[in-house]
Amino acid sequence: MKENAGRFPVAVMCQVLQASPSGYYDWRDRGPSERRQRRERIAQAVRRSFIESRAIYGHRKVYEDLMEEKKIAVCKETVRLIMREEGLRSKVRRKFVVTTDSRHDQMVHANHLERDFTAEAPNRKWVADITYIRTQEGWLYLAAVMDLYSRMIVGWAFSAAIDAALVHHSDRGVQYQNLLSLHRILCSMSRNGDCWDNACMESFFGKLKSEHIRGRSYPTREEAKRDLFWYLEIFYNRIRRHASLGYMSPADFEARASITQAA
Repeated sequence: MKENAGRFPVAVMCQVLQASPSGYYDWRDRGPSERRQRRERIAQAVRRSFIESRAIYGHRKVYEDLMEEKKIAVCKETVRLIMREEGLRSKVRRKFVVTTDSRHDQMVHANHLERDFTAEAPNRKWVADITYIRTQEGWLYLAAVMDLYSRMIVGWAFSAAIDAALVHHSDRGVQYQNLLSLHRILCSMSRNGDCWDNACMESFFGKLKSEHIRGRSYPTREEAKRDLFWYLEIFYNRIRRHASLGYMSPADFEARASITQAA
């Protein structure tokens, strides 16, 4: 009736549809219901969370974001339905990508970690690896170190060449081994060709590429470095919610753990 009000008299349409004109005008002048207004507020928050994650978050992480950060009480299924209705789909497609190149003659150490990727406190277990990012100038190599306690990336470096100097001030690793001994750090290495021995770092690099790098084209290495800084330091360490951490970021997980230990 509202759409055809300019074509036909309201009284005639009400007669045909067996409705009262007063009832129609009451419905027309009535604002959105409280339920509908709340649904729209939730939808706006869902869109904002999804956009802020740069289309990375699926409905579970958007739900956690709404509940914790935006203080909106909502069920997970409602978030899922809203995202489907709005056409908001995470750009992440889970795929395990091997990035380690084990073809080298560096000295090999025993695998002391043995796939135990848990830690009881920060800085007890670190894992490290190198991956590569394509730019129009050529490859940019990224070395990163992760703390297994919180999945925090505690160190990272870029280089135009893949060599030991990317990670350590050494061309053969000897100085690095001396440095580890000096600080009483036990070195552990994965078995040759077994990516699952360093699954956490492989998974991190997979997230970096599927969540952030995929579909991007970097004209220069410097531009890639600036863009990757956002993901590493701002998003991944301080914002991104991890299911394994109870949907907290690494920084929040460590902060909450330190408060709990102090109490």
